[in-house]
Amino acid sequence: MKVAITSSGNTLDALVDPRFGRCAYFIIVDIDTMQFKVIENSGAGRQGGAGVNAAQLLIDEGVEVLVSGNVGPNAEQALKSGNVKIITGVSGTVKDVVEKLKRGEL
Repeated sequence: MKVAITSSGNTLDALVDPRFGRCAYFIIVDIDTMQFKVIENSGAGRQGGAGVNAAQLLIDEGVEVLVSGNVGPNAEQALKSGNVKIITGVSGTVKDVVEKLKRGEL
């Protein structure tokens, strides 16, 4: 399963970024193999539409689940239209989040 996690850094040891549309990075992890891809969020500095732009990026990447601290309403609607499950209110490191997902704790 491909999971995107908003991140403040570009490693699995980075903290989850509480923002979605304006996070620093997205780390896309295949939780079965632990292979991961880091994408710098180029839309973080946009005047408007950062969340919707980020949602489309993740949909294009084939992400099935998004984990973040918070997701705005426009981004939430865009993600749901792309059949991306959303898990919010999460903190800790990216690696810890992946382990919790594997154990079914999120």
